[in-house]
Amino acid sequence: MFCPQCGQQQVTGVIRFCSRCGFPLDGVIQLLSSGGTLPAYRSADEPVQISPRRKGVKQGVLLFLLGVLIVPILGMFASFSSAAFPQMLAILAALICFVGGPLRMFYAAVFEEGAPKPIRPYGPPMPMHVPQQFIPQAPSPALPPAPARQPPSWRTRPTTAELANPPSVTENTTRLLDKEDRTER
Repeated sequence: MFCPQCGQQQVTGVIRFCSRCGFPLDGVIQLLSSGGTLPAYRSADEPVQISPRRKGVKQGVLLFLLGVLIVPILGMFASFSSAAFPQMLAILAALICFVGGPLRMFYAAVFEEGAPKPIRPYGPPMPMHVPQQFIPQAPSPALPPAPARQPPSWRTRPTTAELANPPSVTENTTRLLDKEDRTER
């Protein structure tokens, strides 16, 4: 990647500022990772859309917590009254809140649609701190590629497959005898 202001090539894609001019590269990285399209930003006054699943779970939790508050109050009224209606009302509120609340949470968690998953243009899921264009598509080898040729300063390695036999003891002694014979003549 190159800095759009000064043209300096950046070493890695994780750099947040240009090493030469200090230009902030966060927006450039986001632009490149989204394929050249600008991301859509929400305004501060725009309401956040809640998925049906999350809304259902919230309703179930609210119903259950409301039961924790309402059922004891209705139970106190039923204990002061001798009529059957307040007792039945307390039992009905307990059933609705303590059974209906968890059932609503279960129904929402299992059957209702969750939040839409973000669409990834290609490749496996990405870590949050690394932009998409800087992760290689093919798995890279663990070792760097071998150099095309060895540097000239290195000496060549000896061939160990062909070991030289040590010279024979008799060859050296016969050479010495040959030297003595030459000097006598």
